[in-house]
Amino acid sequence: MLGDLLVLVPLGVVAGLLSGLLGIGGGLVYSPMLLLVGLPPHQALATSTLAIVPTTLGGTWVHLRQGRVLPAAGLAIGLSAALSGLLFSRLGGLLSGWQLLGLQALMYVTLTLTISSRRDQEPAPSPGPAPLPALALVGSLAGLAGGLLGVGGGLLMVPLMLGSLRLPVREAIRLSTLAVLCSSSAASVTFLIGAKAQGTIALTLGGTASVAARWSAARLERVPETLLVQLLRGLTGLLALDSGRRALSLLLG
Repeated sequence: MLGDLLVLVPLGVVAGLLSGLLGIGGGLVYSPMLLLVGLPPHQALATSTLAIVPTTLGGTWVHLRQGRVLPAAGLAIGLSAALSGLLFSRLGGLLSGWQLLGLQALMYVTLTLTISSRRDQEPAPSPGPAPLPALALVGSLAGLAGGLLGVGGGLLMVPLMLGSLRLPVREAIRLSTLAVLCSSSAASVTFLIGAKAQGTIALTLGGTASVAARWSAARLERVPETLLVQLLRGLTGLLALDSGRRALSLLLG
């Protein structure tokens, strides 16, 4: 058992580094790996969501301590993420395993096609703060992804805040990290009550990732965006193939 948990430590480090740098929760790493070690889809997605909580807590703590999250914006996106996380965590049990994995594959394909490199140039900042209702709508996507699919939703929120709300990339990353923390925390309550999540596995992944996320979040300003975008496109493409393969296998088997 101890050996199995130690195998998860490098995955936690990878997820934490991505979380701190990109505002994601790490679910894109957790979910397929938990399926690979033998957890059934519903349990893998629930455990992934629980592991996201400490993962994003590390990065959020750094951003809040640096005073770089506007209170009103953080409250709007965080509260909507938490409420939608509660809602969709209850609806996820209505879907079969292949349907959940199929939705994951569809999300990864969409991300692979839409995430684009900006050649290290951030979009022009908006003339003022982003409208709070728009941020609340974006936050609800984190709840949907976290509660229903076991991923944090950062890879959905960051491109949306960049393209639609025209936020600077680092502001979008910080708000996304906070929203993912809120949505996964809310969804985890439902999963823990229903005894769907593997707490020991989740804490092993999330605890390791939290340390890595704090380290990478503190160095957010130093990393070229184009390199990270290229890596993410490749990663989401691989995850789309993996989730799609598993969904098809469950459907036909």
